[in-house]
Amino acid sequence: MRVFVTGASGFIGRAVLAELIAAGHEVVGMARSGAAVSVVAGLGAIARRGDLDDLDSVRTGAKDADAVVHLANKHDWEDPAASDRAERAAVHAIAETLAGSGRPFLLAAALGGFALGRPVTERDPNPAVGPDSLRGGAENLALGYADRGVRTVSVRFAPSVHGEGDRQFVSIIARAAESDGVVRYPGEGANRWPAVHRADAARLVRLGLESAPAGSVLHAVAEEGVPVRRIAEALAARLGLRTESVPAGELASALPFVGRILAMDIPASSRITRDLLGWAPTGPTLLEDITAGRYDI
Repeated sequence: MRVFVTGASGFIGRAVLAELIAAGHEVVGMARSGAAVSVVAGLGAIARRGDLDDLDSVRTGAKDADAVVHLANKHDWEDPAASDRAERAAVHAIAETLAGSGRPFLLAAALGGFALGRPVTERDPNPAVGPDSLRGGAENLALGYADRGVRTVSVRFAPSVHGEGDRQFVSIIARAAESDGVVRYPGEGANRWPAVHRADAARLVRLGLESAPAGSVLHAVAEEGVPVRRIAEALAARLGLRTESVPAGELASALPFVGRILAMDIPASSRITRDLLGWAPTGPTLLEDITAGRYDI
């Protein structure tokens, strides 16, 4: 297939490009800068200039492709509402372009906000509904197009997609710890974070794009839930720092947005995903990557 990928030069996007190209697909990657163009082309994909603020470029990329993988997100920690609005607009643009075509549309979704008191499963509906909700309610918006001739597949990524070059949540926590001289965690640190190595996540994206039925929800989760205190302790041991328990509210103030997510208890299962696609994660665990120095400052 000719696959259009947004977020192609990002941490997950680069792994997805390599996975798709190795499987024989032609890949067109959206790139928002000259540096991103070089990254995408260097991986063997075709670079198309554009970003989430240029919906015409998003629509054109989707129109010219046999399938779309939407991974881009603005990740504006200072103004998350702006990221949510951009996410919804991009998903709407892609879905409308593909409507009635039967073509695959795989999008990245999140596992935050469920608060079920048990592991989230692929059958649990996303509570984010409407433009003012997390990620603009984009997952539910996209899944609604499964009845409008789009083979929509949602992949809910673990909050920790880890590996060499990760600059998101765990890396942000590590940088803050290095600056403050302490690795902080909320309360007792018993809340759990799912995790997945990015190579395993990329393979799941390919499998889902190739064969998941319309309306599928997949979980990119290798570890159901790593206690946050164990993450903090592993970082502290690697960085030569101490750990400190703080109230969740204090952590949220110290690390805007990221601190609030760090306090969430969001264990998640991927049993249905594994059974559906024969997906079996093989990459290192999150704690193994921390111990190996993937988050050294």
